Amino acid sequence: MEPGAGPAQSDPMILARPSGVLSLIPGLLACVAVAVAAVAVQALELRLLGRGWVDAVVLAILIGAVVRSLWTPPAALRPGIEFSARTLLEVAVVLLGASVSAATVIAIGPGLLLGTAVVVTLAIGVSYGIGRLLRLPRRMAVLIACGNAICGNSAIAAVAPVIDADAEDVSAAIAFTAVLGIVVVLTLPLLGDALAMSEVQYGTLAGLTVYAVPQVLAATVPVGAVANQAGTLIKLVRVLMLGPVCLALAVIVALRGRSQAGASAGAPPRRLPLGHLLPWFIVGFLLMMGARSLGLIPADVLPVLRWITTALTVLAMAALGLSTDARAVVRSGPRIAAVVTLSLLALIGLALGLIGLLAVA
Repeated sequence: MEPGAGPAQSDPMILARPSGVLSLIPGLLACVAVAVAAVAVQALELRLLGRGWVDAVVLAILIGAVVRSLWTPPAALRPGIEFSARTLLEVAVVLLGASVSAATVIAIGPGLLLGTAVVVTLAIGVSYGIGRLLRLPRRMAVLIACGNAICGNSAIAAVAPVIDADAEDVSAAIAFTAVLGIVVVLTLPLLGDALAMSEVQYGTLAGLTVYAVPQVLAATVPVGAVANQAGTLIKLVRVLMLGPVCLALAVIVALRGRSQAGASAGAPPRRLPLGHLLPWFIVGFLLMMGARSLGLIPADVLPVLRWITTALTVLAMAALGLSTDARAVVRSGPRIAAVVTLSLLALIGLALGLIGLLAVA
């Protein structure tokens, strides 16, 4: 998605007229078909293997990319695919806020709470530095840094529209991060055993390093209930960082664009509208998080919102896959794999340092 050229500008106009809405249907149906295939493959995994090793979000991108490599969608499908890749993704980010409650992190204590925020911030900076050192494009480096430090696929999906990331960047970042996320779930218990960690220590390590909340459960439940509770709480604090990080990135991107525009024109930079500094979906995310924290969202509604969020995210990832040139992803593969791996190792190092500094028992 090129900056300023994607559906962010055209979607409101499309939705304002019936003919525009109808033009979205073919592309939406194509995305639905890919998403259904992804969910079906995940269900097959559960039936044959007993667990979903590859999430439907990742499968949607992979299946979409395979389809795109074998068949170029006609022009009639593009409006719906672009709408799904941008607008539906932004709506999913808004609904994601309902899964985060500030009240649930109080039990962690101020030390771990602040320490987790510091680890996330340092991990983003270190990962971004590694990416730029290995000559990754700026946007790709940001996507990997946020995915590694916060919550994997969800963070990459949330950050992508903030920084106007291309479909190829998003797909590659999610694909490589997802693969490594599975490796972490399988190998982290071995590290915990090797270091003779207590359940609280191991749960803290898992919460600080594992990418997705379900993966935290998979990594901690076999160790014990205490490890599971500690890991889940720490993980929620990391997820809680998604809003502030997206907001900070939005401000940085807007100010950077403002500075470049002023320099190129040779005139004082113009004042940017609030929408450029604070995207609507970030406001929505923060409002949903506040509503959840204040108890304004009924408990029986939360599972429905989670289901809708997941469905919209899978649809958006299917659209990204259908927009992705797999050859471009393959060409950048080794460097991305190296950056993701080194970033994860740095995150584990920071997590172990925090555990030792706070003398977590």
